[in-house]
Amino acid sequence: MGRKTTASKTIDRMQSRRVLPRYTLDRVHDFRNKLVIAGFLLLRILGGTASLYGQNQPTAGSTQPTITTDRPAITDSSIVVPSGVLLFENGFTETGNQGQRSFDFPETLTRFGLTSKTELRFSVPDYLQNFNTGSGFGSGWGDLSLGVKQQLVATPGAFDASLVVALSFPTGANTISSHGYDPQLLLPWSHPISKNWTAAGMFSLLWPTEGARRNLTGQASFLLDRQITSRWDAFVEYGGEFPQHGSPQHVLHAGTAFKITSNQQLDFHFGIGLSSAAVDHFIGFGYSFQFQAHRRKCC
Repeated sequence: MGRKTTASKTIDRMQSRRVLPRYTLDRVHDFRNKLVIAGFLLLRILGGTASLYGQNQPTAGSTQPTITTDRPAITDSSIVVPSGVLLFENGFTETGNQGQRSFDFPETLTRFGLTSKTELRFSVPDYLQNFNTGSGFGSGWGDLSLGVKQQLVATPGAFDASLVVALSFPTGANTISSHGYDPQLLLPWSHPISKNWTAAGMFSLLWPTEGARRNLTGQASFLLDRQITSRWDAFVEYGGEFPQHGSPQHVLHAGTAFKITSNQQLDFHFGIGLSSAAVDHFIGFGYSFQFQAHRRKCC
């Protein structure tokens, strides 16, 4: 995965499954049409921002860090936010599963660079809207979470890795909240394999509260990212959830991100379930921005 980590949000989508009518052929066609429309909108967005790209190149000698977000992949970024930079990641996701549809937003993750190797993280509660629910699974605000991300390895042009420690708090609506204090450990990494290709992944341990017990869940993801231009990249990704209680859940995920300026990013992504326990599909858009909130005085 309030706006949880991408790791825990993926778990939420998978575990919100309920016994509902089977996913019909009409809904498959409907989802296909949504992908066509979403792809067209993405191309329009990219086309419309091409001129902005030319107008907002950083000047020579500029030290402004380029925005690097955790979204939209399941795999988080392997580096921390630069010191003094405040970054807001936001998005909207539609999820479909066996005839049930749900929306969640604003998916806001606030990240602040405390030092050059440490960032603070605050996930704003998400609003989850469920439709066509025959089981009484309702709508409402989710839980918030706090965390910290520590850079473990940072080798320019080589291997990067970091550790995320987070804890969610039971602040959400009765039908949405886990009603527990749920810890998470995430270990994202990345390694360039050529000038335009990067391999990345993440290993995670999560302890979500389900009823009266915790369900220790391992997660693994692997991603290949292609840098199309200096501001535009696309990725394809596998994500797997392996709960102690329940069936494994596997998804195939793809998406793209475009940096309008060095401080702003648009993204689009979609995924499909590969196992019976996973959701049928999810699709979403996002907008992220950052600014220098604090500068350390030199000397």
